[in-house]
Amino acid sequence: MRPPRQHPRPAGLHTSLSLASSDAGGSPDGQEPGSNSDQGNDSATESASSRETWPIETNRSDAMVVKKVDKEENDCLETQVLHRVSRADKLSLREIARERVEVISDRMMVMPDELLEENKSELRLILEGAGGSQHIEEFLHLQKLVQGRVDLTAKTLARAHRVQLEILVAIKTGIQAFLHPSVSIPQSRLVEIFLYKRCRNIACQSAIPADECSCEICTNRNGFCNLCMCVICNKFDFEVNSCRWIGCDMCSHWTHTDCAIHVGHIGTGQLVKSGAGVSEMLFRCQACNRASELLGWVKDVFQHCAPGWDREALMRELDFVSKIFRLSEDPKGRKLYWKCGDLIEKIKSGATESVCRMLLLFIQELEIDATKNSETEEAGHVISPQEACNRIAEVVQEAVRKMEMVAEEKMRMLKRARLALEACDHELEEKAREVAELKVEKQRNKQQVEELESIVRLKQAEAEMFQLKANEARQEAERLQSIALAKSDKAEQDYASLYLKRRLDEAEAEKQYLFEKIKLQESQRAPQGSGSGDPSQMMFCKIQDLLKNVYSMPGKSQGQQSK
Repeated sequence: MRPPRQHPRPAGLHTSLSLASSDAGGSPDGQEPGSNSDQGNDSATESASSRETWPIETNRSDAMVVKKVDKEENDCLETQVLHRVSRADKLSLREIARERVEVISDRMMVMPDELLEENKSELRLILEGAGGSQHIEEFLHLQKLVQGRVDLTAKTLARAHRVQLEILVAIKTGIQAFLHPSVSIPQSRLVEIFLYKRCRNIACQSAIPADECSCEICTNRNGFCNLCMCVICNKFDFEVNSCRWIGCDMCSHWTHTDCAIHVGHIGTGQLVKSGAGVSEMLFRCQACNRASELLGWVKDVFQHCAPGWDREALMRELDFVSKIFRLSEDPKGRKLYWKCGDLIEKIKSGATESVCRMLLLFIQELEIDATKNSETEEAGHVISPQEACNRIAEVVQEAVRKMEMVAEEKMRMLKRARLALEACDHELEEKAREVAELKVEKQRNKQQVEELESIVRLKQAEAEMFQLKANEARQEAERLQSIALAKSDKAEQDYASLYLKRRLDEAEAEKQYLFEKIKLQESQRAPQGSGSGDPSQMMFCKIQDLLKNVYSMPGKSQGQQSK
């Protein structure tokens, strides 16, 4: 029996993934939904009834492309632009699933990030299934639209917007982790996942078929990965170092323990190497149809993995072992089944320290008893030379198969190590290039900030200079205004005096004229004035009145002028 999966956790890498999972179809809880059928279609019912699972162990560090978005404070000044979101520009999920890639991509290019995030959040809610049957029906409709399209080829998907591609992949696979903001997968890999050319498990992402496997299952099942998926339910999860998974010794394919029990691939049988008449619990791989014994596999799992289990994990593993050997017909299996029940009761009562040691000792005793019984049976009868040769040939063939299997496994490990080294080198080059770009960008931003600061200082100096000139201009204007007012007052006074002078000259001239005229009239009327009073006196009074009127007119005119 192949030892349990041991995938080391990459140092310094913390994943925060949200994967949809399903327990439909008799598969265990906490598995990935939307598995591909033999015809290449995802299981929409399983995808729609998904829930979230969180990875405990990563599959391979070289295939992980999961990045956490770190918030860094920039030294440069950032201008925040507030976008006014227009509801008329929003795209619906049905439009994304139905319309041509180029049309949706062009519309998404001009859409604000708020609307794009709303589309992803809406699809996440649908994949979570919180809305019940309504969300399930909506997801089934979206998946039907995507799966029914023939224009979604590698060429067209390469021109898609990133958010558009993430939504299409999430709809087709039923995995909401592709919409998670902390998960960043290159667009080329998203296209390969959509086209079943790469594993949809974001903790694996191996090229399909994995390890260039040419078996019938890896060849005929679209999107199947023999490194992380069950050959029965086509699903994956993040359980490792556990009795939950059974690995085949021959073909390196994996199967859920619950799935194997459900379809009858775990049961009592006989191995050729065990001799005739010896029955034990066996696992038969669906991929290669070869059998492996389970008692030694349970022993290996508890020897290598039990030190890392807590109380709940130990109870869960004993429950798996109990499920495996519940229907056992051989004495060893029945005894192990009863022993697991006793150990579970001891754990419930609080005794967890020596449970693993007790189980291993019990399995060792079962193996010793089985060996003694086999030796006793063999000593009781003498086998024929032909039977002995047949047994020797079978043992040799089994040893050759084991050696071939080990050689193949070593080659696979060497190839994976080489690929991991190349991926690490490539990632280091990318990181170095990104660091160099960040340094250049930081230097550029620093220069821009310095230029902006110098411009600000220059503008402040210009503003102070212009303010000083404005103050001087204001003072000069006030001075000119006061001068203008003074000159205006002086001009009015000069005009008034000139006007009065001219009026006085006119009055003098008129006075002289009237005086001459009066003298002429007196000279003409002198002889006639003897009988009618003193005419000169009357004329003198008229002249005085006229002069009074003349002197009073300049005062009135000056008053009107001032008004």
